[in-house]
Amino acid sequence: MIALAGSGWCPGEPVPVERLPEWAELGDDERSTCSALGIASVAVSGSGATDLAAAAARRALDRASLSATDVDVVITVEPRAPEALVSSDATRLQAALGAHRALAFSVGGLGCASLAPALLTASGLLRTPDVRTVLVAHGSKPATPRRYRHPVTVNGDGGGALVLTRSGDVRIRDVLLETNGDYADLFRVSYRDRPFAEWREECTDPVTYSFRLAVETRNRLRDLTDRLLSRNGLTAGEVTCYLGQNLSLPSHRNYAEVLGAPLDPACAANLARFGHLGPNDTFFNLHTADPPPGSRVVLLDASPTAAWSAVLVEIGAGEDGTHLL
Repeated sequence: MIALAGSGWCPGEPVPVERLPEWAELGDDERSTCSALGIASVAVSGSGATDLAAAAARRALDRASLSATDVDVVITVEPRAPEALVSSDATRLQAALGAHRALAFSVGGLGCASLAPALLTASGLLRTPDVRTVLVAHGSKPATPRRYRHPVTVNGDGGGALVLTRSGDVRIRDVLLETNGDYADLFRVSYRDRPFAEWREECTDPVTYSFRLAVETRNRLRDLTDRLLSRNGLTAGEVTCYLGQNLSLPSHRNYAEVLGAPLDPACAANLARFGHLGPNDTFFNLHTADPPPGSRVVLLDASPTAAWSAVLVEIGAGEDGTHLL
């Protein structure tokens, strides 16, 4: 188990979806689908992914009463499109923070579910005697000029960061992750032969996305949640709340059907105001929900790459009234 202090940051006043540049270019089917997502506005920033990650990281370090020089490892959850080919987003973030003593590298490749491998990596590192503080950060930016991803969601900009240590008031008790390479190319952006302005994300098989993957996602999330609770000696009645990613209102309804319980209201509020923030969604929702001491919270993510994750978080005092850490 590892402890954390977290921070989420969305820049400026969110922009209504109807005022996004691509809105006028959408066809009738795209507009209808977009309007049904439950996203009224999205956060928009002129900053790059590294700057967004760095802003959230500084806030998280401040919440933990630490400085960048206290960090032993910086893990960047890589963006869907790097700022430049060949160069390193991971060491760019390290330099932006001034974490010169730290080891820096990146993990990812699983889209929205890419935070889970970062947490698993941090957990392993914190078992070694020389590592006491791991910083995990991600800057969420759309991979293309268009924020609407038909038929999935609308992407906003934002930064997220977690300071992971061996002690603290919030503990990550368990992390489960599953993947299936059958869907590796279900969504893709062809870019080598075209300028950035012409980049478009496409779903290569809408039927597979809407039906086959949808059914598998429901089954995977149900099984992951059952396994997470079972191996930690918990029942569903002992879970304070569930938090999912902010893709759409239909996806939130699917979560509720799978879990037999609704997601925390923070999810719908953040979905409507900020849109989808990639791997930052669930911990941003956790920060916004602000569950009371003694809470047990399950965080769920799914990615069309495809990957699925479940994370168990404990807040504050345990059942005997003692501190968890």
